[in-house]
Amino acid sequence: FTMAWFDVAAKKLGFPSIELFVKAGSDGESIGNCPFSQRLFMILWLKGVIFNVTTVDLKRKPADLQDLAPGTNPPFMTFNGEVLVDVNKIEEFLEERLVPPQYPKLAAKHPESNTAGIDVFAKFSAYIKNPRKEANEGLEKALLKSLKRLDEYLQTPLPEEIDANSVEDPGASTRSFLDGPDLTLADCNLLPKLHIIKIVARKYRGFEIPADMTRIWRYLNNAYQREEFMNTCPAEREIEFAYLDVAKKIK
Repeated sequence: FTMAWFDVAAKKLGFPSIELFVKAGSDGESIGNCPFSQRLFMILWLKGVIFNVTTVDLKRKPADLQDLAPGTNPPFMTFNGEVLVDVNKIEEFLEERLVPPQYPKLAAKHPESNTAGIDVFAKFSAYIKNPRKEANEGLEKALLKSLKRLDEYLQTPLPEEIDANSVEDPGASTRSFLDGPDLTLADCNLLPKLHIIKIVARKYRGFEIPADMTRIWRYLNNAYQREEFMNTCPAEREIEFAYLDVAKKIK
């Protein structure tokens, strides 16, 4: 019985032994479309811990995984042999267990960052799943309104960007991400969803996030510069494929 290299490395460096199970793509091997899988993948990457990722083909879920997390679809995780299944609980668990000085704290400093864009994905889902022509415009408007609120949050300076001693208008925020210059748990939650919205709405509705929502575009483009996002992201065709039957044709 040979120990996997990541287990050896983990033992040597005193890292916990972590395995993340994510949804596989259409080929059964690559990373599939799942914003929850990407969220956890990003968190582990940002924590700087050694971990192993296994893609799970939902069509042929191996027997050993059935035993590991019965009735559970990915993402789930093992941490020193303990099986964890709920995404929100896993996020809390990792933030509590992987702490400074060895690991960075990833929680957002401003509570508003955690709720920014909170309804965007639900509005998108309603829009993309609707087949009725007469309802389309209203659902598109609701999505736009929700995106606009996110754009405004990204434009509003955070308290630390405002000079309390200055009488001048602080102007627009120059931050890269929701909560400042660094990626936080809030971004790990929102960015995978925002990226899906961009790809799927364009493909199946000819909808573009408006160019005048410059802060959202800057936010996405900043994410595209980061390996923590790009290397955990499914291929565009996987995202489009996942919505092939979900995106209803407008009649």
